[in-house]
Amino acid sequence: MNHYHAVVWLDHREAKVFFFDRDNVEAHSLATKIPHHQMHNKSGNLTGKRSSVDAAYYHEIVKALEPAQEWLITGPGSAKLELVKHIHAHDAHLVDRVIGVETSDHPSDGQLVAHARSYFRAADRMLP
Repeated sequence: MNHYHAVVWLDHREAKVFFFDRDNVEAHSLATKIPHHQMHNKSGNLTGKRSSVDAAYYHEIVKALEPAQEWLITGPGSAKLELVKHIHAHDAHLVDRVIGVETSDHPSDGQLVAHARSYFRAADRMLP
């Protein structure tokens, strides 16, 4: 199923990608290959050092999003910004597909899709 819009919610452990239109939704889930105990937070990981960015994880997310023409990237922490940096560095030809980046806590799947539909409705009105 190809849709024009997609929303991704991600943190450093998992990503949820939703393709949608007015009536339909298709969901995909991805998980990072880095074990949870190696993840960093404000105080660092178990070794006291920040974990490196999982480039393969971000590449999988971009690949999952690619069928859609417009993307909304959301999430609670820095992973969403790391994804945007990854897109700029490794998939520059797809940068224009990123329509917005927003902070969101942990919405339900239904809340996330409803927010994305509302977001794109407003964004589409601003297009010429």
